[in-house]
Amino acid sequence: MTPTLTGSLFADLLLYLFCLSLLIQLWFLLFRFSKMAFYRDTDRTAFSSPVSVIICARNELKNLRENLPLFLDQDYPEYQVVVVNDCSWDESDKMLEEMAKEYPRLKVVTIAEQEKYRHGKKFALSLGIKGAAHEHLLLTDADCQPCSRNWIRKMASGFDQNKQIVLGYGAYRRTPGLLDKFIRIDTVFTAIQYMSAAIAGKPYMGVGRNLGYTKTLFFKNKGFASHNHIMSGDDDLFVNQASNGSNTTVELRADAFTLSRPRPSFISWMQQKKRHMSTGIHYRTGNKMTLGLFFLSLILFYLSIAGVFFFPLLIIPVAAGFGVRLLVQLLIFGKCMKKLGELDLLWMVPFFDLFAALLYPLLSLSNLIFKDKTWK
Repeated sequence: MTPTLTGSLFADLLLYLFCLSLLIQLWFLLFRFSKMAFYRDTDRTAFSSPVSVIICARNELKNLRENLPLFLDQDYPEYQVVVVNDCSWDESDKMLEEMAKEYPRLKVVTIAEQEKYRHGKKFALSLGIKGAAHEHLLLTDADCQPCSRNWIRKMASGFDQNKQIVLGYGAYRRTPGLLDKFIRIDTVFTAIQYMSAAIAGKPYMGVGRNLGYTKTLFFKNKGFASHNHIMSGDDDLFVNQASNGSNTTVELRADAFTLSRPRPSFISWMQQKKRHMSTGIHYRTGNKMTLGLFFLSLILFYLSIAGVFFFPLLIIPVAAGFGVRLLVQLLIFGKCMKKLGELDLLWMVPFFDLFAALLYPLLSLSNLIFKDKTWK
């Protein structure tokens, strides 16, 4: 009989599985996520070209009242704010009409409700982009506000002759309770993944809360035509389609962040997360393989750890491997979270890491069974 490392074939296979998943996880930490951890903003040439800010709103009266003035009071020489009032019935139209009298920078595009034709956010956003006066576009949501009066200046500084997409960070306000921290740590995990990929020259997504691209790029890619049949994905699917290693950059300065309120309940957050994850199946093949490898290795990492408890001889080497990964993860994520102003969440990393390995596969499975049919 062929001898084994532990005296048990199954234990050997479990150990090999753990080592393989550990090595893959360490590769992502050391050679992908470290790109963001050690990223330094280079001195960018001052950008002063006109900018159009695009905001789509459906029944967002309260948010528009609170946030829109902050976008209309930016420290930037020439810009406009285009608000697409998408079939609202909450008197947003009256409020926007009054604000347009006060703020010459504000342009309102109104979409009337049509009983025979129902549309999603992509249609509203396309109208806003077509109605924008300027080549360089910054996109955000009605429930977001800029973190500073320099938001346009900082985000727009990412544009140059080669860079046509600027990926920003959309943070959430800090509120009391565990749900707030849970939503924020999930947002951090997602940002570390897509920001690091973009810095590594492999961009695959952005978030509509804080995103910039040019009108030329939008129309060159025929807008959302290739995925217009998919309800979500006005942000990540467009970036996935239009981005490459040379035309995309990131903006990680705090003045360039946007801020919005987190979902009020765990169920509503789950619904939002499920909708966001539903677009992943439409990513480019290489992006799907990379993301799939990361999450598969994460799942196998924890499954192999769970199996180790049946084989006491494996506990010490597996505990050592787990400790090494945790230390590297805390160091890398800590640097990333400091850049994002989210360092207070560092203690949650190991707990959410395990939760992600359990939750994300369930949400992906749910997306195969239940389809979302609304853009809100």
